[in-house]
Amino acid sequence: MKALPAYQTLREQLRDEIAAGRYRDGTRLPTESELVVAHGLSRQTVRRAFQDLVAEGVVYRVPGRGTYASDPDRRYLRQLGSVEDLMSLSDDTTMEVLSGLRRRVDVDAASRLRLDDDVVFSVVFRRLHAAEPGADPGVPFVSTTVHLVPSVAAAVSSAPELAYGAVGTQTVIGLLEPHLAEPITEAAQWITVAAADDAVADAVGCAVGHPMLRVDRLYSDARGRPVELSVSHFLPEQYTYRVTLRRSG
Repeated sequence: MKALPAYQTLREQLRDEIAAGRYRDGTRLPTESELVVAHGLSRQTVRRAFQDLVAEGVVYRVPGRGTYASDPDRRYLRQLGSVEDLMSLSDDTTMEVLSGLRRRVDVDAASRLRLDDDVVFSVVFRRLHAAEPGADPGVPFVSTTVHLVPSVAAAVSSAPELAYGAVGTQTVIGLLEPHLAEPITEAAQWITVAAADDAVADAVGCAVGHPMLRVDRLYSDARGRPVELSVSHFLPEQYTYRVTLRRSG
């Protein structure tokens, strides 16, 4: 029988060790350098094995900290393929409002929403998911600030779901759309890495400066007009993000 390529052999060994529980409870996997020395492999071979495991969702990487085994019972997995998927995010999570919808001056948000002045309406909340069935209130995994165009915000300014302390299973775009003249048809997305500031750290229960997955989404209606900008900071230890891309034609 033909021997497997070295990267596949290492990948399967790491997969077996993870399945056996060797890297539970936040234990870091060996680094690329450590595996190179331990197995006498090239760095490229080790990197390919890790890339395969990351792509499969078996492990995840935290910049500056290392590689960790995914725990499907504790980390929230979100697979997205459409605007409808984004609007149904509330199906299995809870939204807790930390700062109710209010008027504020935000030059960057106003510019991205293509407004003539610097005034937007913003709400800050976190989302939680149940690490185990029946768990209450759940594990916080993301802090989000949503900025709305003033004319859009006026339609939901008195909504109890967006008041301080409100807890529910809705999404902001889900609340908005019934009040819009045109439906939301596009969500442009930017994904980067950012450090948690004081507010984010307090919301998700991590240290200030902790590496976070930052996801910005700009929602536009059928006429191409921006209506909402959301800026989210996801805790990598509690969140897996997956996007399925299909070939057109």
